[in-house]
Amino acid sequence: MSGQGNTDHAGPLVAALIARLKADAGVRAVLGVAPRVWDRAPAEAGEPFLTLGPVESRPVRGLGCGVEHRLTLTCSSTFHGVEEARAAIAAARACLDDTRPEIEGLRVISLTATMAETFHGRGFARAYGVLRLRAVTEDE
Repeated sequence: MSGQGNTDHAGPLVAALIARLKADAGVRAVLGVAPRVWDRAPAEAGEPFLTLGPVESRPVRGLGCGVEHRLTLTCSSTFHGVEEARAAIAAARACLDDTRPEIEGLRVISLTATMAETFHGRGFARAYGVLRLRAVTEDE
């Protein structure tokens, strides 16, 4: 096992998770054939969509190797009620929880969903879903 070195772990991890979400049949069933999943949604994004961020990364203490990441996946929906946001978060959780995406130069040691919630936005015009993830990566 190698340490974190000078490798950017967060960028490739986010890219791999977004690619995995876009390719997943369950996510596509909720978000459409061309699923709207980004690290930052464009100004005119159709809904529902998922964004991955913020991402917090820090060295794993005590083991002397690896990087721990805390990631937030958010769904935004204008559907009346939280059902669509709940479905999107459930599909994302099924897609990502306890998986090991392949990332060139990195090894994903663990990827787990730690919390999910849905709620209405101000004025009930929008609903949100949040999925929090924890990942540990190390250099290959």
